[in-house]
Amino acid sequence: MERQSLDFPGSPFPASKEPIVSSIPANSASAFARSPGSESTLAKLAELGGRVLLAAIFLISGLGKIAGYAGTAAYMASVGVPGVLLPLVIATEVLGAIAIIAGWQTRIAGFLLAGFTLLSAVIFHSNFADQIQMIMFLKNLAIAGGFLLLVARGAGAWSLDRRAGR
Repeated sequence: MERQSLDFPGSPFPASKEPIVSSIPANSASAFARSPGSESTLAKLAELGGRVLLAAIFLISGLGKIAGYAGTAAYMASVGVPGVLLPLVIATEVLGAIAIIAGWQTRIAGFLLAGFTLLSAVIFHSNFADQIQMIMFLKNLAIAGGFLLLVARGAGAWSLDRRAGR
């Protein structure tokens, strides 16, 4: 594939017949290499940072539900979800977040949290006449997508899963 010529009067980009691919050094490694054992520090940091950022909302939300237990149970009941399920919801959010952050059983935790997030979107954020609820619904879809990436790719190098050989 040849580079398109940007050579026109006054152009700072002279025409070149050199292929784009040949302008990349043959020995350059991607900053985000994925072959096991050869991940760069940047890739490892991105995987860990991504897991922390993805899980933080669940950890904070779960702990907040403990602090505001009665109010949360009342809100759940107002949309038809029995308050008796609140301990399960708190456990799912807090323990799931800790598992994701630590990279422990990441594919299972990611799958469960993706399902939980999609279910929460449908139950609590499906009033599309309210723009905020529509945005919250889309936020939940995006978060579920992040969890599905963890299901597909695993936790990464800096994780308990990798230490256990998973």
